Amino acid sequence: MEISLAGKVALVTGAGPNIGSGIALALARYGATVACNDLDADAAKASVERIERNGGTAIAVPGDVTDEEQVLGYVRTVIDTFGKIDILVNNAAVLGGRGVLDESAEFFSRAVQVSAMGHFLNTKHVGRHMAERGIRGSIVAISSSNGWSGTAGVIAYAFHKGGVNNFVRAAAMDLAPYGIRVNSFTPTAPTPDNPDLIAERGAGGVLDNPRAHGLGGATGDEPWRRPSRWSGQRMPLVPMGTTGTPTDIGHCVAWMCSDYARLITGCDFVVDGGARAKNFAYAPAAPDELAGPLPVIPLESP
Repeated sequence: MEISLAGKVALVTGAGPNIGSGIALALARYGATVACNDLDADAAKASVERIERNGGTAIAVPGDVTDEEQVLGYVRTVIDTFGKIDILVNNAAVLGGRGVLDESAEFFSRAVQVSAMGHFLNTKHVGRHMAERGIRGSIVAISSSNGWSGTAGVIAYAFHKGGVNNFVRAAAMDLAPYGIRVNSFTPTAPTPDNPDLIAERGAGGVLDNPRAHGLGGATGDEPWRRPSRWSGQRMPLVPMGTTGTPTDIGHCVAWMCSDYARLITGCDFVVDGGARAKNFAYAPAAPDELAGPLPVIPLESP
């Protein structure tokens, strides 16, 4: 089976520099023309440059996914430039944050707004474009393991990612009559593989280099505080030994957007090395005793 997205046009929101950039690159490597959106114009441009270095075609369409006029503007730019949109990947999100005892109303509101309005506005306007023109397209929302299970220190992120999961199922029902598919993809703390990101921040991901106090940052120093997570040496967490990279995510999302997945809608796909599937009491074998996955099929040109 040879996946081809040749002739398709994709719009990826939140396109830099980690998961979004990896997905955008994968769609381009499988033949799609890609429009890279990000609130940060430089991040969108960097994603385009990465695609072009690897032989693809892309444009930057920066803009705020919570502003309907800006969404309409960059959607119109993509259509005016390439004639249509066949694929939408909703990846824009606000990362990080704090736990429920410490999060600010301002951060919570902004994080939820970016996810909620970003998914709604882009799906609405790209979905209308597809429906009006008879394009039986594919829409993919990027969820998170935090949307399916609880993690301390990221209450806003957990809230809006949980909302993503049911948004996908409801939107899939709305758009099924038009032949438009809506699915979600759930990554789990992937290890960055974007050369530019590694050069800036170093190799390894959250699992290799846990942040101080875990996700969410410091929790305060009041005497009544209780730790929300274990801060000592952690046992192995992932059955396959790795949660993968944005390249692994990109391969799966590209397949989800291909014609081979023509009847798949309202579903969630997980690439996480078995992290979500394991029982809480299960501890994988030591890393040096795991066979691990096959080598990743690269997307970057040598």
